[in-house]
Amino acid sequence: MGPEDLEKVLRLLPLRDARQEILVGLDTPDDAAVFMLDEETALVHTLDFFTPIVDDPFLFGQIAAANALSDIYAMGGTPLSAMNIVCFPCSLGMDVLARILEGGLSKVRESGAVLLGGHTVDDDEPKYGLAVTGRVHPERVMTSKGAEPGDLLVLTKPLGTGVLATALKGDFLSEADMKEAVTGMAGLNAAASQAAVLAGAHACTDVTGFGLMGHLLNMLTGHGPGCEVYTSQLPVYPHAREMAGMGMIPAGAHKNRDFLAGKVDISPEVDGIDRDLLFDPQTSGGLLIALPPQGLGAFTEQLGGTEGWTCIGRFTESVSSIIRVVP
Repeated sequence: MGPEDLEKVLRLLPLRDARQEILVGLDTPDDAAVFMLDEETALVHTLDFFTPIVDDPFLFGQIAAANALSDIYAMGGTPLSAMNIVCFPCSLGMDVLARILEGGLSKVRESGAVLLGGHTVDDDEPKYGLAVTGRVHPERVMTSKGAEPGDLLVLTKPLGTGVLATALKGDFLSEADMKEAVTGMAGLNAAASQAAVLAGAHACTDVTGFGLMGHLLNMLTGHGPGCEVYTSQLPVYPHAREMAGMGMIPAGAHKNRDFLAGKVDISPEVDGIDRDLLFDPQTSGGLLIALPPQGLGAFTEQLGGTEGWTCIGRFTESVSSIIRVVP
């Protein structure tokens, strides 16, 4: 569902709850909810599931699980337990479903969490994901808000998965052509999350269906700071630019662009392909981090170097929280 449709629905619901244990709830655009148990422990709750993005069932399971686990990492948490969410046409065969679940289980175990069960529905189209519970110290929760002028904008995975998935469905690419992107989508954001926490990150989110620009906008408060993004620094998966140039732009990218009209100021000098990639809906994308410059050394040291992350911009003084994109 696009951000505009989702916003319309949420406006109709009485979502506010004043319980003091709710540290992060429905009144913020964060990746997960946080409920405090005591002064030392809070629980992080999330769920996510979607239709296949690749043909291989095992890889689909891995990507879907990594995508759901990412919401825990974006809040600075550690996954504890997970439950499967399955919608599946039985006509495809139980061996296919078994491979999907095996892929998901492999990522749950890699995260250090345990799989406790799940729920299945016979459906016309396969869908898979997880409901995940994690743990975080109440004073070390990372949220999407809190960026300060001067903070660096750090992205920990390349862009382009929406474009590549569209090209794969149209038989313009093979799954082998997407090997690097598949590896990236199946990769956990655990190390990047820990590095962000230790480096004193002011804010964090992960980049998924609303695209880079949509999730960056969620990091802004409406009354400052703003953010400047440099397209020359954007990391992009192999073949994504080529496929975008051929028009392999998913419908979600157009919805994201329409929703953000007037909120993103893109320089006329920015290339058309870069414009498309800014709004491309991602699957199991990287973390988007507001990192204070003094924390850059600790962040780099924790990740063992500069591989796997890119500084793509900087938060600026602003009264309108506008995103400005320049080459």
